[in-house]
Amino acid sequence: MLRKLGFVFFHYKSIQSTMAVAFSCLILFTTFCIAYTTYTLSTNAAEKSSREHTSQLIDQVNTNIETYLTYMENISQMVLSNSDIRQYLVNKTLSSTDGNAQLEQRISSQLSSVLSTRKDISSILIFDNNGGIIPYNHMKLNPFAGPTQQSWFLKAIEGNGNVVISAPHVQNIIQEYNWVVSLSRQLSDVDGNRLGVMLVDLNYSVINDLCNKIELGKKGYIFILDQEGNIVYHPQQQLIYSNLKQENIDQVMSSQTSNFTTSEGKDSRMYTINQSKKGWKIVGVAYVDELVPNKKEIQTYILMWGIGLIAVAIFISIFLSSRISRPIKNLETSMKEVEKGNFDIQVPIESRNEIGQLSKRFNRMTAEIKELMVQNVTEQELKRKSELKALQAQINPHFLYNTLDSIIWMAEGKKSEEVVLMVSALAKLFRLSISKGQELITIANEIEHIKSYLTIQKMRYKDKLDFQIAVDPQILSYKVLKIILQPLVENSIYHGIKHQAGTGTILITGEIIAHRIRLQVIDHGIGMSPEMVQRMLEKKENSGDGSGIGVSNVNQRIQLYYGTEYGITFESEWGQGTTANIWLPILE
Repeated sequence: MLRKLGFVFFHYKSIQSTMAVAFSCLILFTTFCIAYTTYTLSTNAAEKSSREHTSQLIDQVNTNIETYLTYMENISQMVLSNSDIRQYLVNKTLSSTDGNAQLEQRISSQLSSVLSTRKDISSILIFDNNGGIIPYNHMKLNPFAGPTQQSWFLKAIEGNGNVVISAPHVQNIIQEYNWVVSLSRQLSDVDGNRLGVMLVDLNYSVINDLCNKIELGKKGYIFILDQEGNIVYHPQQQLIYSNLKQENIDQVMSSQTSNFTTSEGKDSRMYTINQSKKGWKIVGVAYVDELVPNKKEIQTYILMWGIGLIAVAIFISIFLSSRISRPIKNLETSMKEVEKGNFDIQVPIESRNEIGQLSKRFNRMTAEIKELMVQNVTEQELKRKSELKALQAQINPHFLYNTLDSIIWMAEGKKSEEVVLMVSALAKLFRLSISKGQELITIANEIEHIKSYLTIQKMRYKDKLDFQIAVDPQILSYKVLKIILQPLVENSIYHGIKHQAGTGTILITGEIIAHRIRLQVIDHGIGMSPEMVQRMLEKKENSGDGSGIGVSNVNQRIQLYYGTEYGITFESEWGQGTTANIWLPILE
């Protein structure tokens, strides 16, 4: 199938078209490969740069968040090592109130100073084992919210001194009801006995501001998951909770790589994941069609350059194919001239390559063909003349013998006048047959020749034969091949009149018909069938008693000398006679 398609594709009439199409296809394929490779490498490089940029932005967000969380841990560590806080909690545990007022004042002063320097910290609270709080800064607690029932309190106790970070939530312990991320930690004495729980709330707006400042294209965004896959931050968090938007959280949690890309057509997204030290996953989501913002510009640029280069390359391919095929076209033109018979043509040899060698051999071939044709023409001319002379020399011995026998018989019968007439006719016959070696004679001489022949035959056959000659005087001066009527008259005598009862008449006519000369030999003999006519035209020699110059030989002589449009045709019907038409050109 491929071979068939290839044949149809490259089946052109000219080698220039074939080479131009082949060069163009090769150039198109090469240009397409280069353009595709360039576009792929450019977009891949741009996408790689975008991925690296996205990764750097996410690293920056992760670093900032970790800085805040680390600061919160430092605060918890500071609280854990604060002797006043530890003493206060020990007293609360022992139900002792000695010096608690002074401790509360010092603790309140310390915590207030921390809050005043960090606006990103919403609150720092310290609770004893029963949920009692160290009051400071006139904070208003929610009387309906028990601290010991809060998840951050319970997880801090489960953490046994380790830092526990909660998901974003509304802090309902304080009546301000801020949206915060809570860091909680169990406080213990040196013996490991639990003294209480410390809570540090980070304003959620800090995380929101950090993530909102990061731009990942027009539609990209960042979201954060905790260790359990809960959403810490998402710009469309409410839509996700209400199932109006879906996020690939499961795939993010199970992914073993730092990034992956979804297959969603135009909405395909690239997820870049960064694992923080605190167990959070910072996830950047960038839309694939925005990774290369100037993709259309790259496409347009490559397309314009590709079209320009293809146009130039096609022009060059046409030029080169024309230069390559020009010697072949010259050779083709020369071959057409040779087909027309012009063997004097010579192909110019422009190079020494294969085409130049072919042109050289072509010139040698035409020269040899020309020489052979000249030689062949000369040989054919000699052969034709030899055959013609041989035909003219073929006087049937029977005819000559019978004529001489008739002369002897008439001489013995004292018929001197008849003897003189027959000898005179025989002499004219031989003289006109020789005609000084000329091949062409006038129609008048040809008529005189056939008249002498008929005179001899009439004297031989006496009342058996009669003849008439009615030739237009206007054609008597025209040239014809000699001895073309005698074989036809001989054929009429021996095949038409000889076997007929009574006197037979032969009529010889001549006139111009449709710019051609027509000589006719008409007899009223027994006629011939179409098969007999065909056999006679194909016969090589005459089997009768005539001159031996067959009808077929006369037809061949005429066509050899004048062309196939001339020659002999017969009109014959059995029992009605025969008409032989000789068609000749008009020659002055």
